[in-house]
Amino acid sequence: MNNNHTNNSRSESYKAAGVDVISGYRAVELIGKHVERTAVPGVIEGIGGFGGLFALPKTGGEPVLVSGTDGVGTKLKIAFLMNKHNTVGIDCVAMCVNDIICAGAKPLFFLDYLALGKNIPEKVEQIVAGVADGCVMAGCALVGGETAEMPGFYPEDEYDLAGFSVGIAEKSKIPDKNKVQKGDAIIGLASSGVHSNGFSLTRKVFGIGAEANTNAGNSGQVLDRHVPEFGKTLGEELLIPTRIYVKAVLELFDKVPVRSVCHITGGGFYENLPRAFGENAGAVIQKSAIEIPPVFSLIAKTGNIPERDMFNTYNMGIGMCVIVPPENADAAINILRSCGEKAAVIGEIQSGISGVIIE
Repeated sequence: MNNNHTNNSRSESYKAAGVDVISGYRAVELIGKHVERTAVPGVIEGIGGFGGLFALPKTGGEPVLVSGTDGVGTKLKIAFLMNKHNTVGIDCVAMCVNDIICAGAKPLFFLDYLALGKNIPEKVEQIVAGVADGCVMAGCALVGGETAEMPGFYPEDEYDLAGFSVGIAEKSKIPDKNKVQKGDAIIGLASSGVHSNGFSLTRKVFGIGAEANTNAGNSGQVLDRHVPEFGKTLGEELLIPTRIYVKAVLELFDKVPVRSVCHITGGGFYENLPRAFGENAGAVIQKSAIEIPPVFSLIAKTGNIPERDMFNTYNMGIGMCVIVPPENADAAINILRSCGEKAAVIGEIQSGISGVIIE
């Protein structure tokens, strides 16, 4: 990474308006080591240029590029209140790569967009360190990004974080949801908690206001409260990063027939599962087969939220669903467990019904 061109770049007038370009250069220096540890074959040039360069692998088949983009959402409010910024980057990567693996795509690279009210280089480093952690977990390279200091648009202690990833899949191996059949098994992969969805409702339930400082109302006190069921504070539980399923799901694609894959995000089961099968099929989910983490029980009880709304907002303990032929279910579960995932059959595909039934 070469920053020699920045030696004479400074503007006291711009700094007086709230944008410190020198802090921006310092932030780039600090994040360099985190970017470097994400390098994978295909990366041509490190950060510092106008674009991230990546050479596509030669597959010999019909390669298809698969892309996904997302942000962390209002979970960031918890990070502000906790003053903990080194995990939300994992969430950002996870929300993108977990989407593109639904097409059987191997993530190649990731770019992030960080917009903040004031560029504090050490905070930027924490955020990007989390992004790099996520990229390492997903096996993809962090090839670039943008850090935008936007005074007057964001408060000084707030920021927004989003990104996108590009992966590659062989066209003939991309799942066709219309081939999902009656009797196919739905395998659930356990989530790490709330992940990055439903935080507007979660904050409302616990009275965690929109304010972004620990002196705002009782937000800080609520997050610092130790919850015996969690073995940690509420804030620590809510900040657990989204689980990244890339390596396990790609291993599954290599070894068993996979009919379809579904990432359970905002909208929960009712919104996401129907995206994984055709119009002539439906999913029946056995609630008793799901190990629902205590955090969801606490949210439902505290907010008096109906069970239907919980399953239509949160992942309820299942971060991904994989649909396979019933005769391959046991083998698929063994593969997923060997990759470190908690997996179990949680339902099946049926005909003559529409959407999702949870019983």
